[in-house]
Amino acid sequence: MGTEVQKKPRILCLHGFRTSAAILQQLAGRWPENVHEKLDLVFLDAPFPAEGKSDVEGIFDPPYYEWFQANKDYTKYRNFAECLAYIEDYMIRHGPFDGLLGFSQGAILSAALPGMQRDGVTLTKVPKIKFLIIIAGAMLGGSKFGLPELAASAFSLPIECPSLHFIGVNILKHSLNDSIDRKKHK
Repeated sequence: MGTEVQKKPRILCLHGFRTSAAILQQLAGRWPENVHEKLDLVFLDAPFPAEGKSDVEGIFDPPYYEWFQANKDYTKYRNFAECLAYIEDYMIRHGPFDGLLGFSQGAILSAALPGMQRDGVTLTKVPKIKFLIIIAGAMLGGSKFGLPELAASAFSLPIECPSLHFIGVNILKHSLNDSIDRKKHK
C-alpha cells in the first residue's frame, strides 16, 4: 500500500482588536512545532485601520487594524457589513478554507460567522465552515455586546460545527510576556 498524504486543514486566522495579522502570526509562531505541522494557517489583516490607541503599542509594531467599530456601550456597530464582504471576498480569492481561528475581536466575529452563513447572510459563495478555534472570544449579543442587525439570528439555533474555545484572562500571557521581554532587551 502507498502512503497517503493527508491534507492539512486550511484555517483563516482573524486577529484581535487594534492588532494585526502579523501580530497574531508572531504569537502563533510560538506554538509547538507539531501544531504548525498539522495546520495550514493563513493570517488576514482586518479592513479598517485602528481608530484609536492600541493596547499593544510599544510591544508590537504598527500598523493596527479593526474588523468593525462600535459605540462606547457596544450597542451600535459601523462597518460590519463591509467587514463581512471583505472576509467573503478574501475567502473566494484565497480559499477554500476549512475553518476559522479568531482571537479577541476576531474570535467574536468568527463565532458568529457559521450562523450567519447558515442564514444566508454572508459567506454564501464559499464552502461551509467546518470548525472554529476561538481564543479569548465572546458572543455578539451576549451580556457585554449588542447585536449587529446582520447577526440578529446568528445564534438563534445551535451552531452545527465543532469549536474549540480557549478562555481565560491569561490567554497568550506567556507569548505576550516574551514579546515584552524581547522588546526591552533590543
